[in-house]
Amino acid sequence: MAAASMIRVTMEVGDDGVALITICNPPVNALHPNIFDGLKEKYGEALRRDDVKAIVLTGRGAQGTFCGGFDINMFSRIHKTGDISLLPDVSVELVSKLMEEGKKPSVAAIQGLALGGGLELTMACHARISTPEAQLGLPELTLGVIPGSGGTQRLPRLVGLPKAIEMMLQSKFITAKEGKERGLIDALCSPDELVKISRLWALEIASCRKPWIRSLGRTDRLGSLSEARAALSMARQQAKKIAPNMPQHQACLDVIEEGILFGGHAGILKEDKVFRELVLSPTSRALVHAFFAQRSTTKVPGVTDVQLKPRQIRKVAVIGGGLMGSGIATALLVSNISVVLKEVNPQFLQRGQKMIAANLEGLVKRGSLPKDKMNKAMSLLKGALDYSDFKDVDMVIEAVIEKIPLKQTIFADIEKVCPPHCILATNTSTIDLNIVGEKTNSQDRIIGAHFFSPAHIMPLLEIVRTEKTSPQAILDLITVGKIIKKVPVVVGNCTGFAVNRTFFPYTQASHLLVSLGIDVFRIDRVISNFGMPMGPFLLQDVAGYGVALAVKDIYAAAFGERNFSSDLVDLMVQDGRQGKSNGKGYYIYEKGGKPKPDHSVQHVIEEFRKRAGGKPVTLSDQDILEMIFFPVVNEACRVMDENVVIRASDLDIASVLGMGFPKYRGGLIFWADTVGAPYIHSKLNKWAEVYGAFFKPSLYLEQRAKSGLPLSAPSTSQQASTRSRM
Repeated sequence: MAAASMIRVTMEVGDDGVALITICNPPVNALHPNIFDGLKEKYGEALRRDDVKAIVLTGRGAQGTFCGGFDINMFSRIHKTGDISLLPDVSVELVSKLMEEGKKPSVAAIQGLALGGGLELTMACHARISTPEAQLGLPELTLGVIPGSGGTQRLPRLVGLPKAIEMMLQSKFITAKEGKERGLIDALCSPDELVKISRLWALEIASCRKPWIRSLGRTDRLGSLSEARAALSMARQQAKKIAPNMPQHQACLDVIEEGILFGGHAGILKEDKVFRELVLSPTSRALVHAFFAQRSTTKVPGVTDVQLKPRQIRKVAVIGGGLMGSGIATALLVSNISVVLKEVNPQFLQRGQKMIAANLEGLVKRGSLPKDKMNKAMSLLKGALDYSDFKDVDMVIEAVIEKIPLKQTIFADIEKVCPPHCILATNTSTIDLNIVGEKTNSQDRIIGAHFFSPAHIMPLLEIVRTEKTSPQAILDLITVGKIIKKVPVVVGNCTGFAVNRTFFPYTQASHLLVSLGIDVFRIDRVISNFGMPMGPFLLQDVAGYGVALAVKDIYAAAFGERNFSSDLVDLMVQDGRQGKSNGKGYYIYEKGGKPKPDHSVQHVIEEFRKRAGGKPVTLSDQDILEMIFFPVVNEACRVMDENVVIRASDLDIASVLGMGFPKYRGGLIFWADTVGAPYIHSKLNKWAEVYGAFFKPSLYLEQRAKSGLPLSAPSTSQQASTRSRM
């Protein structure tokens, strides 16, 4: 954030009688309280001065950004203090009275971004002039609130109700070019002409040569009352499906409806009231926490604060063209990084290249990759059957099957052929990096680049360091992560690293519950209703049973008595079930249809229960939820205690992006702190007495429960760097 002295609003009055009011708060001109105060002051002055005929509002900065929206740091301050009076009162006094109802016309000169409160300011102006590529949107719902400066009322009146609902409920941005087609933007021009044309437009309004339009007074784009009610009803149904546990979506629709039924001013008053209520809601607290957690993952002590400069990574070799390797290659290619794909034979290589082409086609179909970029990406790919093309690569990412001898051989080979600066990375999800690189003399270059499947879509990149990995290698991989649009989280080296280790009890707890007579599909339903994208059994079907079988012995060896041994997956395989890959698992998969519970799986489950010998129990949905997630929290406590993660919030964002933990609950540790360590500890203790060591509370959890400290609070003994141990 800019220094307080740089956060200001300036005003220059030209010989033409136009006051140019400029928002200055680099880099994105966020709406800090000082900016709101400055806008009130400058607008008041401009309206009073006789030499001012009209006003142009714009933003200053090298990127030419108009305004990126409300300063989110203010939400954090309000959440910490609970003091809602810190929220500036601007919707009525500034936006409606001074700007929209002011006696002199205002024109917004937009480029770069006009988001959230920034777009709301422009809609209170009497015309909007923009550069074609400027991004416009109201993304407030992603922070658990609604637009709070008139956006719920003015946007429907400018672009029509269906489009306004879509933009707000989906936090969807549009370009100014589309905004012009929709009626949000009055004219488009080049950046060089922007202020000049805006000044002329403002003077033409003042002299009645162009219409003086107050957005809030318009009704022509709202449609009939029956049309509006139908659009709102459809939106409510959609919101129930996509955001069942979040209050801001329905609240936003309520406020829009208020304005349609009782007029724009009534809508503004209700919007202000609801906005203030939502700022203090648990959902807003959680989403704002997740917002800042995601932005702090790249702050790595001893790496990003020691004046190191990232090296350019122009060419990367990927070893293995299977599901993970082809996904990793795709992510690199779409970000203009050349890739050498290495396979063991021509058939496997051709298959890998076809998978990459299919991935790229999928991205084009989803609208996330322009068609011309697909051909450019494919041109950056080169296939290889040996290491001859590795002599000038900047990084190698090994993505072969989880077999230790194979990985060790590969690393010994590539050390000999790659240049000395080349980073040697492995995509292993479980194997200790010290074992992978045991037969090399380049321990400082060895690092984990753990992508999540599908690698070209999933946003998390776990960067795994050993005690010997150099800060330069870590910084370079963080930089690559950003280039390929991943969220990099730096973690320590242990079995499962941060995410898979923290969540190993997730599947095991669900198997334990099945052994106690709880229905598979009920468990999935409870976990989905909590907000996970799918329950543990559907997830196992989709991921494939090979993963579960591959890690079973690794987890058993690493986690000892807290490992719950289950042969349910073995029994499923014996019954000819492979999950989604062969269309038959706990669910049945038919082409083009949704997975349906396969009740014929019951005989496999009965056999599992018979072997497990558990006594049937009766549990509430809350019990099920807690018995699955509290062991996960317990393991997360061990992960934090061993400094496998730098900070608790890293584990929060990793759980959201890697496992689909609901973002609106703030991440695993944030959620656990809302439940409370004493409660979690007491429940685990009780279950440990009945069901054994799987539930035994960790020392870290026990200490936090006794001391009353949140789980997320850093330990006094916590080191800045991660330790590489279990």
